[in-house]
Amino acid sequence: MLIDHCTIFVRSGKGGNGCVSLCREKYRPKGGPNGGDGGCGGDVVLVGDQSVSTLLSLTPRPHYRAKNGMPGLGSSMNGAAADHTLIAVPLGTIAVDRETGETLAEITTHGEQVIVAKGGVGGYGNEHFKSSTNQTPREAMPGGDWQERTLDLELKLLADVGLVGLPNAGKSTLLSAVSAARPKVADYPFTTKSPHLGIAELPGERRLVIADLPGLIEGAAGGAGMGHDFLKHVERNAVILHVLDAMPIDGTNPVDNWKLIRGELDAFGDVLTDKPEIIMLNKCDLIDEDTTQEIVTALKSAGGTPVLAASGVTGQGVDRVLEAIWSTVSGVEEAIETGGWNR
Repeated sequence: MLIDHCTIFVRSGKGGNGCVSLCREKYRPKGGPNGGDGGCGGDVVLVGDQSVSTLLSLTPRPHYRAKNGMPGLGSSMNGAAADHTLIAVPLGTIAVDRETGETLAEITTHGEQVIVAKGGVGGYGNEHFKSSTNQTPREAMPGGDWQERTLDLELKLLADVGLVGLPNAGKSTLLSAVSAARPKVADYPFTTKSPHLGIAELPGERRLVIADLPGLIEGAAGGAGMGHDFLKHVERNAVILHVLDAMPIDGTNPVDNWKLIRGELDAFGDVLTDKPEIIMLNKCDLIDEDTTQEIVTALKSAGGTPVLAASGVTGQGVDRVLEAIWSTVSGVEEAIETGGWNR
């Protein structure tokens, strides 16, 4: 089960109060102020963890509170600072403050840490207030207040390539053929109800992370079907692999089907319009070579490029498709590093 959005409540720790203390040791009856500072309260921190794939672990326990800092003590002893509360989240998590609408964090790398609730600062003890004119201060600062927030967490899958297309185009079959992932495959549409991730191993110790997304329908950009719930995952994919059925069971034309889904991607926003796309004409084992070439030519004439014919069931042409994806992804990554592309 993929849980891709949830709400949590976080509160950092309060800072410890400063101490008021005067030294009264033997032979030092007027030793002066020696009150220590309070310890800082704990922060609440989101931590990127590549071993976590969904937000499911956060839903049963939505409240996270860090501990308070300890108060200062006499003999110039500072209070202990509280430990931070760490919350492991999957890569691709976005945290938004529900009250202000501010985006507080976008976790994209393993081990990345973002403080979403800052702990209160420990208060100064009276030792900080001594001076030549105030040699026995009896004042100290209270610890800083905690910070409390309600966070809406949303997961957008991070993958090299996202598989899009109409229901029953063969996306899940392709993913199961090139990776160890085992999404549900059946002879009826909408068998995929949540995204699946798989890793395709290529020669030369190369690998591609592939996201299989539920089938799209007309009006998806406006919320029809699973619409916005899963189009958002394509935003974080470097490349789109548009899987087309070469012989749709409803008798529709592959070129018209490509235009339909392409229109939904464009309507969703510029981030999908500008994303590199590779078209895979799937199930080519069901048609002859001449028909395959006719469809490929028609797709290219309609503006679709590049177009590769393949079959997820037989494996025909799949290696060529993976190599095309690798070359495109490598070009995107190079453009990101040079500042010429926003992934």
